Amino acid sequence: MNYFTSAALLWLESILQERFGHSFELKEQKHMLTLSLPGTEDYIVFDSLQPIFHQSRSDFSCKLWCASGEGFQAPIEDLIPAPAMDSLPTRLIELHEQGGTIHYDILGLTYWMLTRLEEIGRTDLDNHQRFPAISSHAFRHGYLERPIIDEWLNILGQVMLRVWPGIELKQHKFNMKVSHDVDCPASYAFQSVKGLIRTMGGNVLVRKDIPASLRSLWIWLNSKQAIHPRDPANTFDWLMSQSEDNGLVSAFYFICGRTDISKDAKYDPEMPQIRRLMREIHQRGHEIGLHPSYNTYNRPEEIIKEADRLRKVCEEEGIQQNEWGGRMHFLRWDQAITQKAWADASMSYDSTLSYADRPGFRCGTCFEYTAFDVATDKPLALRIRPLVAMDCTVIAKHYLGLGATETAYEKFNELKNNCRKVDGVFTLLWHNSFFSSPNDFSIYRRLISK
Repeated sequence: MNYFTSAALLWLESILQERFGHSFELKEQKHMLTLSLPGTEDYIVFDSLQPIFHQSRSDFSCKLWCASGEGFQAPIEDLIPAPAMDSLPTRLIELHEQGGTIHYDILGLTYWMLTRLEEIGRTDLDNHQRFPAISSHAFRHGYLERPIIDEWLNILGQVMLRVWPGIELKQHKFNMKVSHDVDCPASYAFQSVKGLIRTMGGNVLVRKDIPASLRSLWIWLNSKQAIHPRDPANTFDWLMSQSEDNGLVSAFYFICGRTDISKDAKYDPEMPQIRRLMREIHQRGHEIGLHPSYNTYNRPEEIIKEADRLRKVCEEEGIQQNEWGGRMHFLRWDQAITQKAWADASMSYDSTLSYADRPGFRCGTCFEYTAFDVATDKPLALRIRPLVAMDCTVIAKHYLGLGATETAYEKFNELKNNCRKVDGVFTLLWHNSFFSSPNDFSIYRRLISK
């Protein structure tokens, strides 16, 4: 019995083709995986395939491999984490007349991490029914903040250059993707009269700030057709300007449903203020996407309905895009259901996959890739764009809790630099409403400067 199905091997071949720029062939025989390059006789063998990389579990060990000890250059740190049940051999990589043998299951690890097989069917979930970082193998063994798939594929690329000396491997260039979940596009515009009165009362009775109370009323009264520029949550112009100054495109993901009234947005995409905002975003060359409501993550029909609703509003406003993507609200995700629902909704990509409780590389990579559904054993017409860091994950008290401090900036920047070291993509989520101090603006401005 083989570990990999034919479909899984074809999918892995596509991953390698995207990464290295060549059409390799993979074959599994007698629990060994052979990687060959058509038109050549030499090959690379992986002779230590791991059954754990085909199971949903986190209860196994992690070794460390010293790259320089075998004459290889590690892209981030010399010791590379190697999740495995078995001990690593004294020599992990051997070159010989027929090519090379790697005594570690690099492609099994790639399959396990990219498909998020580890998460399927798990019950150790948080209060939002999310698989948390603290339950993951990566967190437990200290490599969550490193893109270990990219590190291992970098090593594999070095082996390829030795086995096929004349080969030219595809070169990648570091880049950034910035996106903004529009949970709260305005602090006042979409409040009910009762809600506004509560806000004004809080300003007077709790904060003793009568001018702020009057200002909130004035902004509310003047936000009927467009979100007032002085609304605290209206940072859209500033965010777009920051992206434009750095040669980036901002993506704004809008909620288009209300499956939990306490956790979803107060606005609807058909409202004139939102239509106007979407038109401005599009006219400035930025992207509009979907942020499915709270209880859609395991209800595919709702994701389809909300995606259709977004596209309908955009069509009515003359907004056309080559691709439609987005991210799940609260990062809620069921690997067995959610990614297929995105594909069935005819979405181009999803950028949910980071953990809410810790930043880092949930998929082990900072490169976009084609989704693979292990239940149906098929690739999906969907790209996974792994999220590396979210604002509140690093800053908010109930998560990492670093505050809007230099320490927080350094944590974000460390993750960004790890993406840079593997020539990958630093994908950052910063909510338009997550700017409560000058330090928040400063961290963001510095962070998206290349």
